Amino acid sequence: MSRVYIGLGSNTGDRLEYLRSGVTALSGAEDVVVVAKSGVYESEPVGVTDQPDFLNAVVALETTLDPYELLSLLHKIEIENGRQRITRWGPRTLDLDILVFGDVEQDDPKLLLPHPRLKERRFVLEPLLEADPEVRLPDGARVSTLLEEIGDSQTVWRSDDL
Repeated sequence: MSRVYIGLGSNTGDRLEYLRSGVTALSGAEDVVVVAKSGVYESEPVGVTDQPDFLNAVVALETTLDPYELLSLLHKIEIENGRQRITRWGPRTLDLDILVFGDVEQDDPKLLLPHPRLKERRFVLEPLLEADPEVRLPDGARVSTLLEEIGDSQTVWRSDDL
């Protein structure tokens, strides 16, 4: 079993319901057990900023799936929730990202692990730390330390529970 952390995001439609739908789908998936979840955080968009604010959360899970099988499952759940990949970093009903997959580090164009922008995004680090206060990246970096390094440079509001 591998401990995996999944980032969830939504900024169109009923954002909270899309996040909850993603968690429900993960909880019901074969070979996946959700073991913890964060609250819901709201943040301004990054990259393409002319779009609605995002709701974000993180779930911790245990799985026997390999990273590519899990990625395939995440894409299936996104599609089931109306996700359309039209504009990179554009609006989306549901976005599911593998943030950390056990101690796996890989530089594959199809799947970079850990998530390549994880260390730069308060809207990922805060819920990740809430889901698991002891979480570390494969290189040993503590998420709590990474969050301290970002400081208050990005605005994130805790808004709800999953």
